[in-house]
Amino acid sequence: MMAKYHCRVEVEPQFLPEQSAPAQSLFSFAYTITITNSGEVPAQLISRHWFIANAMGEIEEVKGLGVVGHQPLLKPGESFQYTSGCRLRSPSGSMQGSFFFVAEDGHRFDVEIPPFTLDDGSSRVLH
Repeated sequence: MMAKYHCRVEVEPQFLPEQSAPAQSLFSFAYTITITNSGEVPAQLISRHWFIANAMGEIEEVKGLGVVGHQPLLKPGESFQYTSGCRLRSPSGSMQGSFFFVAEDGHRFDVEIPPFTLDDGSSRVLH
């Protein structure tokens, strides 16, 4: 059975070496998010709530309306994709959070953004 209110979130993080300054402990990352309305009711993304953690355990909380200036209304089966970014003071970290939606029928619901890793690649072992 399909959930009446449901959205799928997919994330693709990317390290941006050209916008980073490791000597100054500044590491830039981009992430591309694809949100797909996998429910049965049109729903509008109203706001976002992020927790961004660096390797030192410092957590930044970010709340705001919409995503990249948009509050997309997604019909069932429709997707919205955007790319945003963040900066960390360490070469790796993680992000997680949630999107808040209001369905066309007035129902409100949160969609969890599963935790994902931000990594500059320096800690990876090459085989």
